[in-house]
Amino acid sequence: MKCDFCSKQTPPGRGIIFVRRDDKIFRFCSSKCERNWGMKRKPQRRTWSAKPKE
Repeated sequence: MKCDFCSKQTPPGRGIIFVRRDDKIFRFCSSKCERNWGMKRKPQRRTWSAKPKE
């Protein structure tokens, strides 16, 4: 699985899965990524994130 915020690989059985009402699934490697995603922060501005700048 790959984290939807920082693009880090997580082993099966680990991490957090968030399912929105429209059945879209978001996978996170840690609560840190989940909180930042929930606060609508951009991963490109985080130095620890692996997402490339667009």
